[in-house]
Amino acid sequence: MAGRATPWLIGLTLVLMAAGLVGGLWLAPPDYQMGDGFRIIYIHVPSALLSMVVFAVMAVASAVGLIWRIRMAHAVTAAAAPIGAAFTFIALVTGALWGKPMWGTYWVWDARLTSELILLFLYFGYLALVHAFPDRRTGDQAGAILAIVGAVDLPIIHFSVQWWTTLHQGATLKLSGTPMPVSMLWPLLVMMLAFLCYFAWLLMVRLRAEILRREYRARWVEKI
Repeated sequence: MAGRATPWLIGLTLVLMAAGLVGGLWLAPPDYQMGDGFRIIYIHVPSALLSMVVFAVMAVASAVGLIWRIRMAHAVTAAAAPIGAAFTFIALVTGALWGKPMWGTYWVWDARLTSELILLFLYFGYLALVHAFPDRRTGDQAGAILAIVGAVDLPIIHFSVQWWTTLHQGATLKLSGTPMPVSMLWPLLVMMLAFLCYFAWLLMVRLRAEILRREYRARWVEKI
């Protein structure tokens, strides 16, 4: 299934990302305050979104693996973790690059920045924990518990700008309207969808490899 889905996901990712980048970097007008510097939003916001979406996927898959003892669920968690760590790192780096001209510094111990950094450490902690045990099943269970407990950080990241006074701006997208004009908004929505497809593409590739790695002694693997 992963092999069949991958070509379609590659095509969707490339088409959507091309459209989003052209719309965001070329067609969208400059911001009246930030000028062209705001355009980093088309990488930063989708990366920040995916950093949380991937960990949520890990938490759900971990719960499924622990409750119903489905090995595939643990494979999904293991395959998704490095992807989520990469998106989180990109979100932090692009946020720092955005913060320098806006705030005058690359980093402040802002509530959202700090909670996002904690999320990166949770990814690293999961990757270290699952490989810390010689028995893979024990490592999967320990990592699953960390993923479920670590999911508490996700609402903190999302609501941090509402719960505390922070330098970070509020929500870019709102259900009851948006502060962005349509010419700036549609490329952002397209890029968010492109990043979701990109995650699905990478997940399929890594999940296929993870299954083969875990089942390398099985007869069906020997046949292929």
